[in-house]
Amino acid sequence: MNPPVVPGNRSIPDNEKFRFPAGSAQLSEPFRQYIWVNLASMVMDTRKKYGIDTVEIIGHTDGQPNQGGVSNLDTLLEQAVATNTLNRLTPGSNADLGLMRALAIANELRKVQAKQPQLAGLKFRAYSAGQLYLLNGQLAPANRNPDVSRRRIEVRFTRTGRTETAR
Repeated sequence: MNPPVVPGNRSIPDNEKFRFPAGSAQLSEPFRQYIWVNLASMVMDTRKKYGIDTVEIIGHTDGQPNQGGVSNLDTLLEQAVATNTLNRLTPGSNADLGLMRALAIANELRKVQAKQPQLAGLKFRAYSAGQLYLLNGQLAPANRNPDVSRRRIEVRFTRTGRTETAR
């Protein structure tokens, strides 16, 4: 039996229009507009074509050490997500920063969802890959220098189905 067809991953590269400020998950206005127009349209088209029910957003960073200080995600993450106050979060690592950026995209997509009936019922999940993977999926070598080619948001479309316990 052939596995069901699912769409490929999409990548939003770091560039002047779609850039987060250093150490921040704050969306610029052009980035916000891209999400509302382009990304939302891509999600709607993909849902219609493939029957996806979940959009996974993965934040990728370069290997440059994060200067954010001590993380507060362990104590504030759930509340910040529930109340859409991500600006209260302080990343302590690139893994934290990647997650915060993915959450910013997911939260913006939820705002679009509230106004677009075509997105009703979709789930948005945010993850971080930190500085671990290159665009081609290979493990990244240790490199602590700024590298714009490694900074990106990856979008995956999935059908979650039923979860079974591994035996």
